[in-house]
Amino acid sequence: MSELYLSKGLYPAEFLRPSVDFILATQQADGCIPWFPGGHADPWDHVEAAMGLGIAGEFDAAARAYRWLARTQLPDGSWWASYRDGEVLERGRRETNFVAYIATGLWHHYLVSGDRELLDELWPVVERAIEFVLSQQTVHGEVCWAVDAEGNTMDDALVTGCSSIHKSLECAINIAHALYRPCPRWIEARWRLGEALRHRPDRFDRTWESKARFSMDWFYPVLGGVLGRGQAKARLAARWDTFVKEGMGCRCVSDEPWVTVAESCELTMALLGAGDHARAAKLFSWLHQWRDHDGAYWTGYQWVENIMWPEEKPTWTAGAILLAADALTGHTAASRLLTEVRLIDSPQEAKRLNARQFFVQP
Repeated sequence: MSELYLSKGLYPAEFLRPSVDFILATQQADGCIPWFPGGHADPWDHVEAAMGLGIAGEFDAAARAYRWLARTQLPDGSWWASYRDGEVLERGRRETNFVAYIATGLWHHYLVSGDRELLDELWPVVERAIEFVLSQQTVHGEVCWAVDAEGNTMDDALVTGCSSIHKSLECAINIAHALYRPCPRWIEARWRLGEALRHRPDRFDRTWESKARFSMDWFYPVLGGVLGRGQAKARLAARWDTFVKEGMGCRCVSDEPWVTVAESCELTMALLGAGDHARAAKLFSWLHQWRDHDGAYWTGYQWVENIMWPEEKPTWTAGAILLAADALTGHTAASRLLTEVRLIDSPQEAKRLNARQFFVQP
């Protein structure tokens, strides 16, 4: 099947089951989900794959993934950039958007599973992670992208990374409210980060070449809930022809003939957030030509050389496929997590989430 058009209520469970099984087969006994068998894991992509398992109802496996993060968390609340076979692989930095993403994953898990016990168990992990991230927020609102091996701030910020943190703060605030935990400082920090992303472009890419050639810098402010719907539509329209290759997907960068599946899935959800379901469904329908016989998806396709590149089939790409399919079909109670901003303000609202969805403009 090279095309798969999805709409509300039509989740293709049988078609996507091999993708779920691929993630399960790659997950290690300790719960870690590396990029592929024998590969490394990083905290952000590990969570992306775990969310895919949650969508499929593989709650025990997903919970093991989050508990792996709990066991490997450093005392200051962070994680190293990458791990392999139970050991730290990259000790050079700890990236703030990687650290924050556990809040998105754990809130997603609560929405799909209703597992309040895991939410309560891992609250200290989320709290430490968010406090680490906010320790890197400047007076201007942006969050610096990383801390080096010695604990020194790497003083610059990424639009994509900060947009991801913006969504993670939304999820962290929801977790806090669901558990009767006050979090006024987190609420203020999220607002200040959003203001920096909306109004202070000078605070990003200050010490390196602009990342504007990357498609994620284009659509992540939409995916991260930074922009209202009208602004989101305008932002996606402005560079659509630059980044989207008809019949193939979303480019990773504007100046290379290379489409990537995960970015295409994320753009699918950004389009849904902007109210463009038709274009989202069409974009997602193109992606299944890049699926292998085992249900895994290749990272991307380079159309000038007519090759899959790189020759990798990451678990997080399969996770992104599952997230986009859920968003298009409304299959789970978490289907709108990455397409809308939903801030709850009481534990009672958290308990009603399966019956009622909350949406507010950022």
